[in-house]
Amino acid sequence: MTHDRKSALLAAALDAAALGWPVLPLRPGGKRPALHGEDACTRSGDCSSGHVKWEQRATTDPDRIHAAWTAGAFNVGIATGPAGLLVIDLDKPKTNSNADTPCGVTTFKALCERTGQAVPTTRTIRTASGGMHLYFTVPAGSRLVNSAGTLAALVDTRAHGGYVVAPGSITPAGTYAVVDDRPPAPLPEWLYARLTSRQATRALTAAPVASRSSRCATAALNAEIAAVAAASEGGRNARLLAGTRAVGRFVAWGEIPRQVVEEAFQGAGEAAGLPPAECRATISSALNWSIRTARPRETA
Repeated sequence: MTHDRKSALLAAALDAAALGWPVLPLRPGGKRPALHGEDACTRSGDCSSGHVKWEQRATTDPDRIHAAWTAGAFNVGIATGPAGLLVIDLDKPKTNSNADTPCGVTTFKALCERTGQAVPTTRTIRTASGGMHLYFTVPAGSRLVNSAGTLAALVDTRAHGGYVVAPGSITPAGTYAVVDDRPPAPLPEWLYARLTSRQATRALTAAPVASRSSRCATAALNAEIAAVAAASEGGRNARLLAGTRAVGRFVAWGEIPRQVVEEAFQGAGEAAGLPPAECRATISSALNWSIRTARPRETA
């Protein structure tokens, strides 16, 4: 069974690579990269000139893929940025959610209806949890990044700085499987516009700047999200926590909406390579701490 599983996962990796999509090994039965992190880097092989992150190590080379997947029953990740893809992840509500909470498929359909657009037809993968991955190609030279809930609730995207679990991968929750095997469609212009405009607001271009204090808040947020996005592996979560706490006092003082700060740090954290769920948890914890402990504005 183990040999059969390894062979099937090797085939899945080769199938993705044949489409020009760089792949990386994920932990057996899991969704996290199986490659070493910066703290464990020996500065040898691919990393002889410095640590190479998973996105740069993803490959379409059949020889490297054979070498990796014959060593273990690794699940398969597709590096969406280098593949020229944007994948829309329509998620399922968490098990502890309210029974009336709509799933990502429902909220995405509602978004399409509100904007007068048809639900796009493209390559579709059913995830292990019962959600859906919609694959799209993006314009050459575009630099879309990951997003979480930007389009709609339980609708995330994976692009530069992200990866998706490829069909054929197996987790305790189930198997990733192809639902529609057609080639990925070009990302619809209306979705591209919506994502790029939201991406720009992460730099806080729409933040209030009427007062001197608000200008200070804007400058602080821009500096902190830039530092988070540039953080190296091993210190990313700590930098995200510290940066969010530093800006959280402006939320407590009513100078920046909490949602704006959350979106900005979510984008920065994901751009640095942190998983979306880890970003959300860290940002929420940091803001709650800042709001609870912030001194009054006049004494700060």
